Amino acid sequence: MSEPTARRSDTVVIQSHRLPLPFDWLEPCLASVRGWAASRGFDYRFEDDSIFERLDEDLLRKTAAQRVVASDLARLAALQAALVEGYRCAVWMDADMLVFDPDGLHLAPDDYALGREVWVQEDGRGRLRSYVKVHNAFLQFRTGNPFLAFYRHAAERVVRRHAPAGMVPQIVGPKLLTTLHNVIDCPVVEAAGMLSPAVLGDLLSGGGRALDEFRARSRGDLAAANLCGSLQGETLSRRQVEALAVHLGLAAGRKR
Repeated sequence: MSEPTARRSDTVVIQSHRLPLPFDWLEPCLASVRGWAASRGFDYRFEDDSIFERLDEDLLRKTAAQRVVASDLARLAALQAALVEGYRCAVWMDADMLVFDPDGLHLAPDDYALGREVWVQEDGRGRLRSYVKVHNAFLQFRTGNPFLAFYRHAAERVVRRHAPAGMVPQIVGPKLLTTLHNVIDCPVVEAAGMLSPAVLGDLLSGGGRALDEFRARSRGDLAAANLCGSLQGETLSRRQVEALAVHLGLAAGRKR
């Protein structure tokens, strides 16, 4: 596990991924978050797979075949550790989160906040379906918030109650968070979004039905977006991500 760095700010941004990075397009994503954190004067911390050392052995065994679920648990432990260390605010951003409008991405004034997910995909008949949810690719927690400890407890309990074969990758991420959000209405940073493969494909090709649906269902302008690396794999290139960052950044600038 990485040693705590000397604190220069009361806010830390945490990211993690296994090393070496499996896809070169992840590097511009990481660089965009590092740059955003620096522009805000926040501390930045990157952890490799040592982040999993914070998890209990039984949770590691249960999630051995579901690294995404293990990551969803480990990020909560890392955020809690940062607050215990003395930070007043701890922020998590996935390694495949791209910040293309640094000036437009602001932390919420609330004690905690989640990211916004507008998921657009085709059904088996070629019809578009869209679902407005929340996600954990962006998480923000301040000292004394009431949610982090409960969310970690609930997520770990879900994992312990399910057989490994019954755990889908999103079980304690968007699925659990959206269920809670639908009941208690969690604070959301609308600018921290997510692009499904269908929407990302339209952005890279210059437009399309999925992008139109995404815009119609979104509740605010994006400044950063998760690129769904677990679904994109090698289909994306570094050049495409860099071009996407420029295109979306220019579009955000024109709106202001």
